Amino acid sequence: MTVSTIEAIIHAKIEDVWQLVTQLENSEWRSDIDRIDIIKEGKSFIEYTPTGYPTHFAVTKFQPPNFYSFTMNNDNMKGTWQGVMIAKGNCTQLKFTEEVYAKKIFLRPFVKFYLAKQQKQYVQDLKKYLEK
Repeated sequence: MTVSTIEAIIHAKIEDVWQLVTQLENSEWRSDIDRIDIIKEGKSFIEYTPTGYPTHFAVTKFQPPNFYSFTMNNDNMKGTWQGVMIAKGNCTQLKFTEEVYAKKIFLRPFVKFYLAKQQKQYVQDLKKYLEK
């Protein structure tokens, strides 16, 4: 199992950050995905990369506006994601943690780098959208 955590400060109110992170209908701000198919009223969903590769997600905890977590699964990996958000005046402190198990042995040496890259892009996209 590989664990990767990213922390950041977003210059936006916690309610706005929470809404963007959890409102699956609005994925236009994400540069790493093409679309999201919502299943079971937001309890599970499928994200598709720009090349059409699907990853399945199931929400495990939803505590507005501070804690959100889910499991994730695709052909290459399975794992969990959790997001903690704390209001700091008109800013929001984030801590996102992913724990991933690579299903294919040859992918295992690259998982840490891949997760860090994905998390960095997610936070950059979040900042770009909310801090404009």
